[in-house]
Amino acid sequence: MHMQSSLEFVLLMLGTAVIGVLVFRYFKLPSILGYLAVGVVVGPFAMGLVGDAEPLQGLAEFGVVFLMFTVGLEFSFKQLMAMRKIVFGLGFTQVTASVIVAIIISGIMAVFIPESGLSWQAAFALGGAWALSSTAIVTKMLADRMELETEYGRRVIGILLFQDIAIVILLMIVPSLASDSGNIWMDVGLTLAKVFFALGVMFLIGKQVMNRWLGIVAGTGSQELFMLNLLLMTLGAAWITETIGLSLELGAFVAGMLIAETRYKHEVETDIKSFRDVLLGLYFITIGMMLNLWLVKDRWWVILIMVACAFVFQFGVTAVVARFFGASKGISIKVALVLSQASEFSFVLVNQAAHFNMIEPWFYQATLASMVVSMLMAPFIILNADKIVSRVSVDEWMDRSVELTRIASQTMMLRKHTIICGFGKTGQAVARLLAEQDIPYRALDLDPERVRKAELAGEKVSYADSTRREALIAAGIDRASSIIITLDRVDASMRVLHYAKSIAPDVPVIVRCNDESDFDRFREAGADEVVPEILECSLVLASNAMLASGVPMKQILQRVTAARMSRYANLREYFHGEHDPAFWESASKHLHSVRVPPGSPVIGKRLQEMPFPEPKADVVAVVRHMARLEPNPDIKVEEEDVLVLRGGRDSIAGAEESIFKEP
Repeated sequence: MHMQSSLEFVLLMLGTAVIGVLVFRYFKLPSILGYLAVGVVVGPFAMGLVGDAEPLQGLAEFGVVFLMFTVGLEFSFKQLMAMRKIVFGLGFTQVTASVIVAIIISGIMAVFIPESGLSWQAAFALGGAWALSSTAIVTKMLADRMELETEYGRRVIGILLFQDIAIVILLMIVPSLASDSGNIWMDVGLTLAKVFFALGVMFLIGKQVMNRWLGIVAGTGSQELFMLNLLLMTLGAAWITETIGLSLELGAFVAGMLIAETRYKHEVETDIKSFRDVLLGLYFITIGMMLNLWLVKDRWWVILIMVACAFVFQFGVTAVVARFFGASKGISIKVALVLSQASEFSFVLVNQAAHFNMIEPWFYQATLASMVVSMLMAPFIILNADKIVSRVSVDEWMDRSVELTRIASQTMMLRKHTIICGFGKTGQAVARLLAEQDIPYRALDLDPERVRKAELAGEKVSYADSTRREALIAAGIDRASSIIITLDRVDASMRVLHYAKSIAPDVPVIVRCNDESDFDRFREAGADEVVPEILECSLVLASNAMLASGVPMKQILQRVTAARMSRYANLREYFHGEHDPAFWESASKHLHSVRVPPGSPVIGKRLQEMPFPEPKADVVAVVRHMARLEPNPDIKVEEEDVLVLRGGRDSIAGAEESIFKEP
């Protein structure tokens, strides 16, 4: 079938992509698998609806560019330093060992399958490809299962973080290995020198320039201009690195890292996501189109061998390395299971190797097929990882049983006690206050040194992962009077809250959060009380100021109590600056002041008659001649009044449009 027009081609791509992703999401499988399946079906080797993927490849390549940009955007130097042992120890060793083992396996394969024609350069490229795991699949599934902050989840994320760094280097090295210059190591060294030079220059100059320039653009208040500027910087950085002989992906990665260090990170993440997802979807469709099903049919036995070998070597290397870096046997096995699939970047590396004729066409097709199969298997392996670990690791089952039994024996006689999840500064302060009132408690914490010291001092704390359902049951959640969650990470707190409400829905759960941004999320998830630290700090500061001003203590207590009883309603509404990330979140409630211009259609109308579109902004105050008027519904708006509006970004934008609309 041949497309009669570009419109037909676009409609075909959109229609099949929607259907493919819809089917895979219905079965709770990652969207990436849907895109790959669509590419296989419509490609030239199946239904033939698209005879050539080349027209799509140029545009689809930008999907990888924007993916690398978002990888850089998520790259935090603070996070890197906090996880440096896992990232540069566990992650580096895992990638290096995988490449070495893959070269050995490829050498053995070259002996038994001579027609594969694998050189050590090709083996290096394939080893790098198979050393990577799918960030898209793994992080999405761990996030859905609220396991990012578990012991094995932190190791998985650390390894993935180094892999994201390693792909930048691998994309530089593979073209050098394919060079015919005769001095491969000089080419590799020159490439790495270019990388470090580009990084140095862009970081020294780019950070200050980008921060200042983004401030100028954001200061215009134009979302359209901000988006155009974002695309310009991303593609401009990619063009710079390509011009000096490096890859587009490296420039995009550096641009993401630079923006991550500015205050505009959050709005950029929101704005770029749609571009990245659509273009990355097109990229995976083109990968699927490259899969020659007839060639795969003739070489099916090779594909089965490759899938089996890849799984065994990925699993084996990762498990051994994780064990070497101090993980228990069960955790090592689970980490290895979760990371035993190909990555979205694996296709990029293999495609690059094929472009430089480093591997035979049929072997390239077999490799693509084996990678697709491994990614199809990944969701099912991750979902059943706990069951597999329980069956193959008796030690892990025994360790967990001993841990839970110990907690259960410590809480067996407790009734109406408080369970404290997290024994950091906040958790310890809560425990001391409860102990002063002779209220029994049991704290759960994952820091072994902290638990050891606290237990020696007589504190009622146990070494346990409070994000695990079994730990909460062992701590006697069904007999508890309340649960206090003091964990730092929102996803971990949400996981505890989810299990607490599913096990003992009648037990009150009190959650600590950093500020008001997650207040509604915790409330919607079932938290009985949410305590935002920033707002509580504001109450204490204001209380001291009122006391210093001579306000009676009784009146201060009444105001503080009223603020808490209203769940900080007034305190959670405030005026945002133009650079405040929350300003860009349409769901965020904030205050905004607008002066009524001459000739405005709202002049003479009562507040209750404001012609604001839905979702409607509220007028919480009227300032007239420097005097603040209470928002009586019958107040008529006059020229030069200042209306104080409350609402989300969209509702305030609609209200402003109504106020400034020409009659």
